[in-house]
Amino acid sequence: MAEEKTVLIVEDEKNIVDILRFNLQKEHYRTCEAYDGEDGLGKARAEKPDLILLDVMLPKMNGFDVCKALRDEGDNVPIIILTAREEEEDKVKGLETGADDYITKPFSMRELIARVGANIRRTAMAAPAAAAAADSAMPVAGDLSINTDSHQVFRSGKAIDLTQREYELLTFLASHPNKVYSRVDLMEQVWNYGYVGDDVRTVDVTVRRLREKIEENPASPQFILTRRGAGYYFAVS
Repeated sequence: MAEEKTVLIVEDEKNIVDILRFNLQKEHYRTCEAYDGEDGLGKARAEKPDLILLDVMLPKMNGFDVCKALRDEGDNVPIIILTAREEEEDKVKGLETGADDYITKPFSMRELIARVGANIRRTAMAAPAAAAAADSAMPVAGDLSINTDSHQVFRSGKAIDLTQREYELLTFLASHPNKVYSRVDLMEQVWNYGYVGDDVRTVDVTVRRLREKIEENPASPQFILTRRGAGYYFAVS
């Protein structure tokens, strides 16, 4: 039987916490809860959850600061930011601080459960196996290589910490070398949520963060390039 996955809910509205807890437990997730940012950060460190649902507006410490603190500590737990419907800047800021995804309130429980499942796939890999993962990684371009079994990316044999979404975007583009995809294409192919309108900015933010991690000079990238007016592609000569 598969190990039960833990979802940490960090949200100050008790009725929302109760609804999330009920529906997640119905889907066989274990849950733990925090009602302010400081407690949420503490529980994230202590409980080591498999995914965090993180509200933006929280007492004591906001969701962005919680997310940034975890990422600065090297914790790559999948984080889904919960934002108000029209707060586009919150969505972008959440991604820029290292969140994997966001969902807007009010949300459908079906959509939220689907996103939790999609984001929770990555599993932590034991440190002793890291060297073997690097050895069996497949070169994709230059000194960049990917191990699709362990979901790890390496540059010159050194592991690069990516969020789940960054990893999925990179592997998708790398598996279709030199093919240009528009932002809408990438939202459909990588995010799988049928986003429309302003949400395509999500792609730009994720590409920028990915370049900062894999490119020697993010301002002059060699792997993920832009075709002006068309989209992005993974360059292989």
